[in-house]
Amino acid sequence: MSDESPTPDWREEYAYTLGTQAYVFGIPWVVLTQLRHSWVVANEPKKDITFYMGLNRWWHGRNLITADYRDGGSPNDDTLYSMSMLDLSKEPIILSHPDIDDRYFTFELGSATSDNFGYVGSVHTGSKAGHFALVGPDWDGELPDGVQLPQPSNGARHIGAKATSPTNYAMIFGRTAVLGHDEVPMINALQDQYKLTPLSLFGKTDAELPPPDHNVTKPFDKTTDPLADWKTINREMTANPPMAQHAVLVDMFKTIGVGPGQDVTKMDAATQKGLVRAARDGWQMLLEIGAAGGFGRIVNGFAYPPPTMGSAGYFNDFTTMAAVQCMEGLISNDPTDAVYMNTHVDADGDTLDGANNYTIHFKSGELPPVEKSGFWSLSMYDMTNNFTANPINRYAIGSNQQNYEVADDGSLTLYMQHESPGKDKETNWLPTPKGQWWIVMRIYVPGQPLVDQTWEMPGMVNES
Repeated sequence: MSDESPTPDWREEYAYTLGTQAYVFGIPWVVLTQLRHSWVVANEPKKDITFYMGLNRWWHGRNLITADYRDGGSPNDDTLYSMSMLDLSKEPIILSHPDIDDRYFTFELGSATSDNFGYVGSVHTGSKAGHFALVGPDWDGELPDGVQLPQPSNGARHIGAKATSPTNYAMIFGRTAVLGHDEVPMINALQDQYKLTPLSLFGKTDAELPPPDHNVTKPFDKTTDPLADWKTINREMTANPPMAQHAVLVDMFKTIGVGPGQDVTKMDAATQKGLVRAARDGWQMLLEIGAAGGFGRIVNGFAYPPPTMGSAGYFNDFTTMAAVQCMEGLISNDPTDAVYMNTHVDADGDTLDGANNYTIHFKSGELPPVEKSGFWSLSMYDMTNNFTANPINRYAIGSNQQNYEVADDGSLTLYMQHESPGKDKETNWLPTPKGQWWIVMRIYVPGQPLVDQTWEMPGMVNES
């Protein structure tokens, strides 16, 4: 009797190999469908840190996020969030904000693919009050006087597109800088002036918004159905098709039953078996790519984001779109707006662990370069991509809150460890979890050396 395993049906192998690529391309439709369902349906608010809103309505974070928040996504401790899930299928939504001339603020506009299509905010449209139309792919009409489109994202500019959403479902990730915890009430007052108005009601002072709409689709359950992710991808791509520039890929994926209008349950048993393997292995592969920072430049263990970050789908960079931009960060800023550098390892390439003590040392004059209204912060996360409770309730160190002390020679040493480094050093201490952890350096309104990726982040030194 031969010990060799039977050769798999070629259909299974074809579905597995092509399916792995289709999974990389399609996973944003799964991840963001889950996110939309969580925020619009499932997360009925228990605390003010729970993201929950009707479609086309705001959710505002009224306090800085703490370790009590457990929904992942590596949140920041630098800004108050203003979030919205949008349905642009019926008409545009008008985003309005007041004058904000003393700080960084941004409304990052992302599509159902996780790609940014546009921006409103201090960097892109200025600090003066304005009204900006968030437009879906099928609307064709005239905007009222005084209403303009946002500025296009890096990717939209790359293909010469306007700042309109390529999908009917879209989202707003708004951030308003907090320059100290005592500013929170003042930022709350600004948030109250952020408006989302359907075009048909814009300018009508006596008009009432319709009741909140919480009717959105739920992903298929992958714990009970091995084809669940493919069913979600097909349904969501049908409602929110990929961009026209990806038509060749979409046509190829149809051969295995994946894409708009497709049905994997109608494929033969061997193809379905290959797709089950592709989803299982593809998910694990994307987790590993995201943890490594994808194809970004590595400097002393820290991964620069790939230059296409934020709107990678426009650049046909699907690995960045899936693993780093979407799964690692839900949606991520374009590098011209903010640069995020992360690491899971120290300067020697060893995994960061709460059993060890680490330092980062910046020489005098070598802190991250930022432009006007810009700042930097270093944030600590556990392996669920959340903050971890610690005895001093500190989750980040940064220039916006000035919660560190520079040495007499102008240098800065930061301490990353589970236990206190000593009272004389606690001002520069960022507590770590007990187990594995990772860290993000965020630079808002980065200087050109960061955009060009020539500035070098110092590595984490294991002092144990």
